Amino acid sequence: MRVGLVGAGRIGESHAAAIVRRPEVDELVVADVDAERAREVAGRVGAHVAGAIENLLHPSALDALVITAATSAHADLILAGVRAGTPVFCEKPVAPTVAETVEVLREVDRRDALVHIGFMRRFDAGYRRARQALRDGELGELHRVHAVTCDAAPPPASYLPTSGGLFRDCHVHDFDVLRWVTGREVVEVYASGANRGADFFAAADDIDTSAAVLTLDDGTFATLSGSRYNGGGYDVRMELAGTAGTIAVGLDERAPLRSAEAGVTFPSLDPWQEFWSRFAPAYDAEITAFLHAVRTGGPSPCTVADALEAVLVADAADRSRREGRPVRVEEVRP
Repeated sequence: MRVGLVGAGRIGESHAAAIVRRPEVDELVVADVDAERAREVAGRVGAHVAGAIENLLHPSALDALVITAATSAHADLILAGVRAGTPVFCEKPVAPTVAETVEVLREVDRRDALVHIGFMRRFDAGYRRARQALRDGELGELHRVHAVTCDAAPPPASYLPTSGGLFRDCHVHDFDVLRWVTGREVVEVYASGANRGADFFAAADDIDTSAAVLTLDDGTFATLSGSRYNGGGYDVRMELAGTAGTIAVGLDERAPLRSAEAGVTFPSLDPWQEFWSRFAPAYDAEITAFLHAVRTGGPSPCTVADALEAVLVADAADRSRREGRPVRVEEVRP
């Protein structure tokens, strides 16, 4: 299998390293707008250099295309791959706007193309175990969900103007995995946010602290909290409580929290500090799943339609926090 990768940044290099380890991959070809960076990454992981990105975007050039380029390039690259008849993996988001995401979705559906959007939490062992527990009836009837996503330290100021904001950039993972684990749709969001840290968040019309209540289509409530400032470490968890039991994702020996109870030493190991180390096995598993779908003809493990639904919830959350009212997801649907 000949795989092309466009985007040789940090995530691109990590995906490249995972791809070359796969036995079904005969060749990985790397391209980037910065040709020197592409050469450096290719040299470190044992891949080849494509030269121009366009070399990867014509029919029969590749068996699969992996996109880890800047967000602004995602939509055009997905469409180029789909039109070349190449199965595509792309890191989230599909596009900077909902309108562009819908345009991509229409083209993907029209061509019945295999496109996998990278929401890695679907491949995390904890989330997968929680999903199965709910489906197997171990929790009884689901009554409550709580999700947490907190960064140990904020991103640089230069990242914010193109990030899409806290709900779209960060919590979109919570919204996607909430849908995936529960099998339900979010119908309404009541969200708020605050600026408790650096001035550059407010300057970018963003927030660094979040809270939300989400109503699912069966009436179940989910709560969400998040922050760009979590001194204890990188904290990503989900708790599902039902009539027969409660299960927690992310409550492991490296969870960045401490007990106030006497004699309790759990968690005992150094806490997670950033997303890649916390989710490294999940990133590897999602690439494996994508390549399996390519070999077998699909289906996509996470479709463009799935990505659109998560972004719509994020947009509803952002509108809610700006307008100070509950927002129905249908209000933001084009």
